[in-house]
Amino acid sequence: MNNRKYMLWLPLTAAIFLIAGIALGSYISTTDTNLGARHKLNQVFDIISENYVDEVSADSLVEMALPELLKNLDPHSAYIPRSERVAVNRDLEGSFFGIGIQFQMMNDTLYVLEVISGGAAEEAGMLAGDRIIAVDGDNIAGVGVNENDIFSRLRGPEGTPVEVTVARHNSPKPLVFDLVRSQVPVSPIDASYMINDSVGFVRLSKFSDNTFVEALTTFSQLRHLGATSFILDLRGNGGGYMAPAVLVANEFLGPQDIVVSTRGRSMGDNRTLFADGSGTFRSEKLVVLVDEFSASSSEILSGAIQDNDRGLIVGRRTFGKGLVQQPFELPDSSEFRLTVQRYYTPSGRCIQKKYTPGHRSDYDIEVYDRYNRGEIFSADSIPVDSAEIFTTRSGRKVYGGGGIIPDIFVPSDTTGVTSYFIKVANAGLLRKFAYEYADLNRDRLNESENAAEMLSKLPSDYVLLQSFVNYANTKGGIAPRWYYINISAPLIVNQIKALIARDILGLDGYFEVVNANDPVVQEALKQLRNGGADFPLTDKHD
Repeated sequence: MNNRKYMLWLPLTAAIFLIAGIALGSYISTTDTNLGARHKLNQVFDIISENYVDEVSADSLVEMALPELLKNLDPHSAYIPRSERVAVNRDLEGSFFGIGIQFQMMNDTLYVLEVISGGAAEEAGMLAGDRIIAVDGDNIAGVGVNENDIFSRLRGPEGTPVEVTVARHNSPKPLVFDLVRSQVPVSPIDASYMINDSVGFVRLSKFSDNTFVEALTTFSQLRHLGATSFILDLRGNGGGYMAPAVLVANEFLGPQDIVVSTRGRSMGDNRTLFADGSGTFRSEKLVVLVDEFSASSSEILSGAIQDNDRGLIVGRRTFGKGLVQQPFELPDSSEFRLTVQRYYTPSGRCIQKKYTPGHRSDYDIEVYDRYNRGEIFSADSIPVDSAEIFTTRSGRKVYGGGGIIPDIFVPSDTTGVTSYFIKVANAGLLRKFAYEYADLNRDRLNESENAAEMLSKLPSDYVLLQSFVNYANTKGGIAPRWYYINISAPLIVNQIKALIARDILGLDGYFEVVNANDPVVQEALKQLRNGGADFPLTDKHD
């Protein structure tokens, strides 16, 4: 436990010394040649303020100049105005103060998707499926209120009251709930369940303040249910804090296994973090799922598992964010995040993909360029730099140059994607139809204890498809095109079933349905059955 505490405090200690070092450097640099450049910048601001034809605000000039200054360094150094700081940091905080619901706007109506356990909404009796029509007496239905407006109305200081009026499918009159805002935990675990008798599935969405504790609890619960193998889904996980990723990796690695290294401008910024050997899940098989949107801390965890031959990486090449940002708070409570280090995997690979300073847009769209290059559909299209070849502990070849290339490539599945499917999906008709169906049959469907039981209560695939096509025609104005509908039928039906399960059973239910037809998950299961994830991995598993 002491070692684990050390690992938690190490990043904080390093950050403290880093900040102190920057402050000292700033003092010393006033005597060097940088003084001229700083004087020049101040002089320009003074001249503009005193001589520009129109009166200008020095504060507004600084607010405009700072983002331009930082974007010419690297794609991840950034300025965050005071007004945006709370929103930017919201996702990485382990909790917030509010009423405790997950919601979605459809047709200018706020639908409650999930009531969070322990929140004020649950205690008051609000239910999934409720439609919020007013907050503190102000109508919010059908008036064009956006999600940011909803956040500002429902969230607030702890202990403050808020009145919420809802419409419920089986209630003839609106229901009024007098709630008191309280701390609401935000789980980074989207879903967790037993795929079969021995395999536990965990979908991890981000690396936030509470990720390690939540992940440790989830894996432990699944093992208690019989899991001897895990599928950890990091697809779409854009990262977050480094420390939780290191601690999760530590649970699967042996003593003195390297987790990650960071290198900065000076020798004092270079450090290597090792597993301490206290991991709880060092015996279980592990498959990690990744894609082009898995980034940063997701890549740290994936790289540690891959380079130590601890588990199998399945999916597509990850994003390639290997730059470490340090936040610095400014006197007005704004913040800038400065890149101070690079990440390296245990084999020595730099995770960061190539970039040109000042060309942020090119950097951002590179992921989408992979579609045009064919990389999303063929492993042969993945760019491999012959000068960036490294080896894992057992001698398997792995490649640098940006991102983590999976051990097993699974192409993007576009089966069933037709012009008809794209139209109904983009119009939100699948979500709307699923919600309305769930709402009309909520009492019966709510009796289901799991996805299999809920699916047994649904009509046949043919009836479900016909009902949706009629709905899309009458409610969405999208005429049937049966040639394309027949091609897309399995995809449409599966999506509707999954969305109904999401409404009735939460995200666990959604992923239970989706994963049954997900080629990446199915490949992971195949590898677990065939010994492909037996560790330590060697070339025979490739």
